[in-house]
Amino acid sequence: MSRRGLDFGIFLAPFHRLGENPTLGFARDLELIEWLDHLGYDEAWIGEHHSAGWETIAAPEIFMAAAAERTRHIRLGSGVTSLPYHNPFMVAQRFVQLDHMTRGRTMLGCGPGALTSDAYMLAIDPVTQRNRMVESLDTIVELLKCEEPVTKKTDWFELKNARLHLAPYSDPCFPIAVASTITPFGMTAAGRHGVGVLSIGAGLPGGPEALAKQWQIAEETAAEHGVKMNRKNWRVVVVMHIAEEKEQALKEIHAGERRETLSYFADTLGRPPGRSEDPIRDGVKMGTTLVGDPETAIKGIEHLIKLSDGGFGGVMFRAHEWANREQTMRSYELFARYVAPHFQGSMETLYSSNKFTRENRLEVVGRNVEAVRNAFTDTGRDAPDAYRERTLGILDVESDTNKGSKTKKVRKKAGEASCFNAE
Repeated sequence: MSRRGLDFGIFLAPFHRLGENPTLGFARDLELIEWLDHLGYDEAWIGEHHSAGWETIAAPEIFMAAAAERTRHIRLGSGVTSLPYHNPFMVAQRFVQLDHMTRGRTMLGCGPGALTSDAYMLAIDPVTQRNRMVESLDTIVELLKCEEPVTKKTDWFELKNARLHLAPYSDPCFPIAVASTITPFGMTAAGRHGVGVLSIGAGLPGGPEALAKQWQIAEETAAEHGVKMNRKNWRVVVVMHIAEEKEQALKEIHAGERRETLSYFADTLGRPPGRSEDPIRDGVKMGTTLVGDPETAIKGIEHLIKLSDGGFGGVMFRAHEWANREQTMRSYELFARYVAPHFQGSMETLYSSNKFTRENRLEVVGRNVEAVRNAFTDTGRDAPDAYRERTLGILDVESDTNKGSKTKKVRKKAGEASCFNAE
């Protein structure tokens, strides 16, 4: 069952720096998802990677199964399954099984494969990956309908009268989403079937400004294929870290961000390290990064919604370990306490109730003063002087009494003056 307003969650690659115990890294990732489940986060998307040392989860389905046993509510998706690496029949089978085992908390995230070093070991030409992903997704969607047997032959897989012997637990099927970066590919792939989108490119320079155009591409593609896109199934992925103070948040993650950017993305993968020495602070200014105090995050999400020209269904945070463990866990807690409710419709009625009570205290709470006093006098005792400090509503009653006394004095003087004037 979906909640009101925006969904929030994480996009967990994960990123664990070289030199740390990888076994403990898996344990921390599971503990994080447990914590998010406790805090009321909606989703966690788990990555698939096979090389380069930092992103250590090779089988998101296995991780999702373990996480499902430790949690109660949070939905679990692959973020993403690299479809060209797998036979589409096996992908469909595994996720249908997970759908049953999690009682409908499973989601399938799809992509062509992020690391060419993964494809290299499988002898897959990176140029072919996007076409293969489309072929696989088309097949998976057809299989999940559980209507007719699927027979298909491509240059990399073949199915002969293939059918799922177990239908999805979810009706009609578990959610499917396609990863989208800075190219139109992800949006067109999602539009072919009207499935969800994971806009990973929203956190890159220029990403927020491209959101509206990107969604337009998805809607146009969907119309060509006779299906419709739903903004509720559109998630944007950005960086987030929250502390009590803006500068505190920036300070907590500065060293960790630089380490990851320079060691992994620049030195290992060959991506330029950035245009400045402080890209996080630049990202906050551009609206690509939600780092600061809760108010910073609120303004940042509002900015993203405006740029999307119609809104989206969820915001996922790129999980990182830039800060220490305690600061990271605290960040997710602060967001859940002070930011998420702003976008989930859970505060309006509270503010309204508070406003009514404040503005109508004399009428609403004032009678409590007499009730408390009577609790003493009805038993033949005088109310002690100390009761005043602890009686709700007494400030307004006393103020009204004083105002009434002043009014009477004014009226008396006015009466005297009128009599004098009449003479």
